[in-house]
Amino acid sequence: MPVSVFDMQSLQHLWGTDELRTIFGEENRIQKWLDFEAALASAQAELGIIPAAAAKEIASKAKVENIDIVAMSAEIRRIKHSLVPALKQLQAACSRENGEWVHYGATTQDVVDTGVALQLKEFHAVAMRDLQAVGKELSRLAVAHRDTPMAGRTHGVQALPITFGHKCALWLDELGRHHERLVQAAPRVLVGMLAGAVGSQASLGPKAIELEALMLQKLGLGVPTISWAPARDRFTEYTSLLAMVGSTLSKIGNELFNMQRNEFGEVEEGFSEGKLGSSTMPHKRNPTSAENLAGLSRPLRYNAAMMVEGMVQEGERDGIAWKMEWKALPECCMIAGAMLFQARNLLAGLKVNADVMAINLDRMRGYLLSERVMLELSERVGKQTAHEWIYEASMHGITQKLTFADAMREHAGLGKLLTDDEIRDMTDPAAYLGQCGASVDRVVAAQAAWLR
Repeated sequence: MPVSVFDMQSLQHLWGTDELRTIFGEENRIQKWLDFEAALASAQAELGIIPAAAAKEIASKAKVENIDIVAMSAEIRRIKHSLVPALKQLQAACSRENGEWVHYGATTQDVVDTGVALQLKEFHAVAMRDLQAVGKELSRLAVAHRDTPMAGRTHGVQALPITFGHKCALWLDELGRHHERLVQAAPRVLVGMLAGAVGSQASLGPKAIELEALMLQKLGLGVPTISWAPARDRFTEYTSLLAMVGSTLSKIGNELFNMQRNEFGEVEEGFSEGKLGSSTMPHKRNPTSAENLAGLSRPLRYNAAMMVEGMVQEGERDGIAWKMEWKALPECCMIAGAMLFQARNLLAGLKVNADVMAINLDRMRGYLLSERVMLELSERVGKQTAHEWIYEASMHGITQKLTFADAMREHAGLGKLLTDDEIRDMTDPAAYLGQCGASVDRVVAAQAAWLR
């Protein structure tokens, strides 16, 4: 019976996808072990280490369908070893003579770690595909809302006007750096191993280096310069990058969550027929997609932290630290993959309420433009005087509930210095967007290559 949120039928859609569950499911995990054994036997046969007939039969029988997982699991519990029961079943599936050559010279961690690298290779392709999909949606929104004014907020309150396209372009720019990091990390991370019990390759004979390279070539993985059994930086780097991707997506989800508050109402996530917000309040449309996206990065970050702990190893193999990865690494990938999938859907269905953004932009009744007025007046009366006059006008206007324009008209110095046309122009948010549009154009052009 499932006890994990990753497997419960009622909750698993929030924590992963069918595609990800297939990659990190038990059947695929075992299949990757068998892929290792098939590639090892094939490479050994090519180098004349084992009979060609043995390699051929081992490869033909190295299929998860030939493994009784229930019986394998029972035997693991009995003998307290995670791999040998599967190897015994593979050996039994072969003829007696050929089965003797199964797992010749390798050690358990060679198989398990290389198997994880093969799973990561499959996951990496999915993650890069979905990262691109998220990037495309952000690029689309950035272009569509290049000139859609909204309030820029600092410290939680309105600061100056920006555009929604600028906000999306900032997210896209950050995501582009994550893409670059993952591309650069792949050759370092997607590496297998055939090192033997303590990394010396003594059990593999004089052709050990050639054998490892040939076997890993068959598996499509990189070749290490030395054993990495106690060196866990590769997997830790990858999960740390996933945590960074997740943090960016969480930021986007949290921002869109807050922008959907009734008091803001600047965006709305897609609403599907039958979607229910509350068991007691029938009117509610909860921002559940943004909410889930914002929350998922927390367990992702904690699992990535566990991977960092796993880097502290003892000797040439440390089962205590190593086994932590069996939980943390798949969960990092499942959560990060789920976040990418959900982010793409959230952004694709996002409704942007430009009219509400304009209303919110006017909530401060023009005071949002105090910086612009100050800078414009600095050339006429000096920066310090301009700041003092605008401060006086602002404090008086806010107290008396005046618009910024009227507050300036009533100020002795500003009222004489500025015409009505100048005041109207200086308090127009759309006229003080700076380089928002140009920044959007630059980012979209710079990120276009990986989004094709």
